[in-house]
Amino acid sequence: MNFTGILIAIVTFLVIGIFHPIVIKSEYYFGTRCWWAFLLAGIAFIAISLCMESMIFSPVLGVLGCSCLWSILELFEQEKRVRKGWFPMNPRRKDHYLRKK
Repeated sequence: MNFTGILIAIVTFLVIGIFHPIVIKSEYYFGTRCWWAFLLAGIAFIAISLCMESMIFSPVLGVLGCSCLWSILELFEQEKRVRKGWFPMNPRRKDHYLRKK
């Protein structure tokens, strides 16, 4: 039996679950100005996944890289959700949200 697919699916599920609070916390503390960190991490993970020969680590790194890139969009969406009042706003960055209205 080959459990590679199931293992990759489990890791993908965990990565997506882990990135949800990472995006929320990143937006809370840094706002959208940290999008480039997700971009660099995503490109790096995808580049490394292309060089890996492992049938497990290569797809996992690819999923991690794509999740980083998807987080860029989610970061900007999270800012909109905070402005709508769906998530708490960082009181230290209150002026940022008031300027964008």
